[in-house]
Amino acid sequence: MAQRPVWMDEDLDAFRDLARTFCAKELTPNIERWIENKQVDRELWRKAGEVGLLCLSIPEEYGGGGGTFAHEVVLLEEQARAGDSGWGVSLHNGIVAHYVLAYGTEEQKHAWLPKLASGEWVGAIAMTEPGAGSDLQAIKTRAVRDGDEYVVTGTKTFITNGGQCDFVVVVAKTDPTKGAEGTSLVIVEADRPGFRHGRVLDKIGQKSQDTAELFFDDVRVPATNLLGTAEGQGFIQLMNQLPQERLIIGVSSVVAMELALAETLRYTKERQAFGRPVYHFQNTKFTLAEVATETHIARLFLDDCVAKHLRGELDIPTVAMLKWWTSDRAMKAIDECLQLHGGYGYMTEYPIARIYTDQRVQRIYGGTNEIMKEIISRSL
Repeated sequence: MAQRPVWMDEDLDAFRDLARTFCAKELTPNIERWIENKQVDRELWRKAGEVGLLCLSIPEEYGGGGGTFAHEVVLLEEQARAGDSGWGVSLHNGIVAHYVLAYGTEEQKHAWLPKLASGEWVGAIAMTEPGAGSDLQAIKTRAVRDGDEYVVTGTKTFITNGGQCDFVVVVAKTDPTKGAEGTSLVIVEADRPGFRHGRVLDKIGQKSQDTAELFFDDVRVPATNLLGTAEGQGFIQLMNQLPQERLIIGVSSVVAMELALAETLRYTKERQAFGRPVYHFQNTKFTLAEVATETHIARLFLDDCVAKHLRGELDIPTVAMLKWWTSDRAMKAIDECLQLHGGYGYMTEYPIARIYTDQRVQRIYGGTNEIMKEIISRSL
C-alpha cells in the first residue's frame, strides 16, 4: 500500500467522505439501469450541483467550489471505487470548465461557469471527427465569420457527454489555409438551430457513458462565443489544456489497477481449486506480487505528478509518460487479474470484466499512447 499522498490534507479527507457518500447513494444503485440506457440520469448532474460536486476547482466567484485539482482527483477515485464509469464528470469538471476559466472573458466566465457548476448545463468538448483523431490539424469542421456571428458546420464523433451535453467547446477551422494557426475554439450551446445530438455509440466498455456523434449544420453563434482574444489560438489552447486531461487518464488508470488487484485478491482467497484457495498456488501469488508492485509504482508516479501539477510544475513530457505508462500497465495488470478469475472473469456480472473493458480506451483517448511516445521522444 502506497503511503498517504503528500497532496492530501484534512479538507480533502472530509471531501472524500462527501464524495464517497454521494457515489454510494447516487451511482452504485443505478449502474445496471444506466448501462441499459447508455447514459446516466440527467437528474444526476443537478443533484451533484446541489451538493457542490461540479466545477470543484473553479473559483467560487464563478459558482465553482473554489478547490484545487486535488478535489477532482478525489472525486474521480471515489466514482471509480463505486463501480461507475459512465458519469462524465471528470471531463465536465476538469476539462470543459477549465477551457472557459483559462481563456474566457470575465463576461463569458460569469455567464457560462455557474450553469456548469449547478448542473443546469452538461459540458462536452468536440475535437475528434470521423476522419481526424489524434491529428487535430486535419479537422474539417469550419467556423466561418459572418458579420457578428460564426457559422459552424461539421461533424464530430466519440464525444464524451455527447448525448446529454448543453454546452460544447468546438474545435474548428476559422482559417483553413493556415493549418494549426487557423484553428479556434468556439462555444456552441445545444439549443441553437442546426445543432443535433447524434446516436449514442455502442462501445465495448464504458457502456453507461453517452459517448455520441454531434452534428453542426450551419449553426449560428455570436462572435463573442469565440474562446480567446483572437482567432487562431485554438491549437495552442488545446496543447496547454491537454496535460490536465492526460493526468486525469492517469488517475483513472491507477485506480483501475488498484480495484483490479483488490477484486482479485478477494476472489482468489475465496475461490477453491484442487482443495485449496486459488491464492495458495505459487503462480497466483507470484502474479499478484507483480501486479501489486507495478500498482504501487504507478500510484507513486501518479501522486508525484499530481503534486507537481498543484504546484504548476508538471511538464508536458512527464505527463505524457504518466498517461502512456499507467494506461498500458493497467491493461496488462487487469488482464493478469482477469486470467486468475478463470471463466468467471469473462462474465460481465463480475467487476473484473467491466474494469477490463472500461480500461481499454485509456490507451487511445487523450492522444494515443503512440502520440505520447512521440511527445516524449522530442524532449530527449
